[in-house]
Amino acid sequence: MFVTKSKFIKAATLAVGLTLPALAAHAVELRGWNIHVEDYPVSIAMESFMKEVSEKTNGEITGKTYHNGLLGSQPDAIEQIRLGAIDFGEFSLGPMGQAIPETNVVSLPFIFKSIPQMYELMDGAAGEAIGKGMEAKGIVPLGWYDAGARSFYNSIRPITSTEDVKGMKVRVMSNDLFVGMVEAMGGNATPMAFAEVFQSLKTSVIDGAENNPPSYESTNHYEVAKYYSLTEHLIIPECLCMSKKTWDKLTPEQQKIVKEAGRTSADLQRSLWSEREKASMEILKAGGVEVNEIADKAPFQDAMAPVYEQFLEANPDLTELVDLIRNAD
Repeated sequence: MFVTKSKFIKAATLAVGLTLPALAAHAVELRGWNIHVEDYPVSIAMESFMKEVSEKTNGEITGKTYHNGLLGSQPDAIEQIRLGAIDFGEFSLGPMGQAIPETNVVSLPFIFKSIPQMYELMDGAAGEAIGKGMEAKGIVPLGWYDAGARSFYNSIRPITSTEDVKGMKVRVMSNDLFVGMVEAMGGNATPMAFAEVFQSLKTSVIDGAENNPPSYESTNHYEVAKYYSLTEHLIIPECLCMSKKTWDKLTPEQQKIVKEAGRTSADLQRSLWSEREKASMEILKAGGVEVNEIADKAPFQDAMAPVYEQFLEANPDLTELVDLIRNAD
């Protein structure tokens, strides 16, 4: 009896010893990637996200967001998050398109009619479909952030029609869709790192670029490219994401907390973004920028027909998703 009891105690002790490390494995410290400066709407929302997660998990999950691209360039960081070397990050869906076809759908020019419509679709069926594609590639979306509407700016003339783009050298993000968009209007698309744009505008290596008002303003691009034309050709949401490798290590309860915190941070970011966008437009106008609206965008939209045709020929399985967004009210 004594021996049996002793063996029982030893077995129980061993079981506890094996269980403790498994429990401890749920206490994790995360590393987050962000390209923006610390006072940017995205950055503030990411800090809020991590704070909420830490509080609601009673410190089981903590982490640090590395701002200003300290953990590498955006394409590198996207690959690192897929591999699990970075735990979470905030990315534009534009650069994700090369690896995740579903994310390319939102990079089709003029696919969204407005920012509110984008919110509704990304928080619903469109976001769900895109999220499944991302998860298949190792990235779990937690919340859809707002990056505003991108419009053209240049140093030559206001853009009021597609004719005004002809012959213009325009910097675009590294994505074949954006190259095709500019070429469809007769412009010369120039993929280029964002950090190189200011000097390239200043030295006339390029004539223009395209971006949202806060990016155009905060980088001082408006000082060397005074014409800002509100084509609003791209409304590309951004994503607060987690590596699936990190996600899979969390308990179901932790995953629920992380998802809820992601959505809360998205609501905060959208509100902060709206405020920042209005402030940027005031700075631009005060700085002498000539801002013009486009009365009729139909000719611009019609010019994109080859871009859509080529995209759907290459990605016929995404036709349903494209139609879902294009045909939405």
